[in-house]
Amino acid sequence: MNGTTAIAADASMVQEVVRQVGRRIVGQDYMVERLLISLLTGGHVLLEGVPGLAKTLTVRTLAETINTSFSRIQFTPDLLPADVVGTQIYDQSNGKFSVKKGPIFANIILADEINRAPAKVQAALLEAMQEKQVTIGGTTHTLEEPFLVLATQNPIEQEGTYPLPEAQLDRFLLQIDVSYPDEAAERRMILATTGIEDHTPKKVLSPKELMMAQRVVRELPVGDQVVDAILKLVRSARPGTGNDKTLDDLIAWGPGPRASQALMLAVRAKAMIDGRLAPSVDDVIDLAEPVLKHRMALTFAARAEGIQMTDMVARLVRPLG
Repeated sequence: MNGTTAIAADASMVQEVVRQVGRRIVGQDYMVERLLISLLTGGHVLLEGVPGLAKTLTVRTLAETINTSFSRIQFTPDLLPADVVGTQIYDQSNGKFSVKKGPIFANIILADEINRAPAKVQAALLEAMQEKQVTIGGTTHTLEEPFLVLATQNPIEQEGTYPLPEAQLDRFLLQIDVSYPDEAAERRMILATTGIEDHTPKKVLSPKELMMAQRVVRELPVGDQVVDAILKLVRSARPGTGNDKTLDDLIAWGPGPRASQALMLAVRAKAMIDGRLAPSVDDVIDLAEPVLKHRMALTFAARAEGIQMTDMVARLVRPLG
């Protein structure tokens, strides 16, 4: 199968996933597309939005379209690392310890309300996200591929929460801000979800097919113009390395090279979803916000002026338009 045929076949499978998810999820096309980008790149995603916007349901529905293992972990302040990764159990019958694996041993992990877990749990999850392995009783256990963490958090309720450390935030390929659906979408939603019709999605992809699609994404060619746009954008978000020196007083710290890598993978995945043979600068502009906003911070002066991170990313991408 040549490159063009492979891209077309994978794009067709992706569109079938979209159709199956659309049987249950209405009005969240932006979120669904970004989640598909994460699947095709093998990158973790952080979903942020107020309750009731179908974040958890969308992740669960997307997982149901893939013939693979799925695990949901509800994060709470009293959660322990062993509740996530597993623990050792002593068997009195043979006088030996055996390993009881935790819910992290699945292909797709829904980390619900991830910011409610304390630091030790976040450290255990960070090892899984970055190294794709966990440590139980001093022994390392490799997690099965594909392995994706799709996490949710509520931005408005802060009581009993623990802000995610910057090192962990950097491990998320994208941060997706989930907004309210428009009126037409909400109308379709209430009609579709309050009846008796079965909206269970069909399984479309196998783990092997998903991993093959991930490989095709990495093989997509990227033109010098797109590479230059990615470098220019990411470097302009770092104090002291961009051409706009007025930003140095507004950005406290900027994204590292992992942001450039994430953006390169994300634009390739978006091109394949659209059935295109290569990404464009428009893809860089479109994906700049979900890739960059959780990898940088504004100074006190910028926040005092009322500047939001969304405004800052819009300012950074303006020269690319």
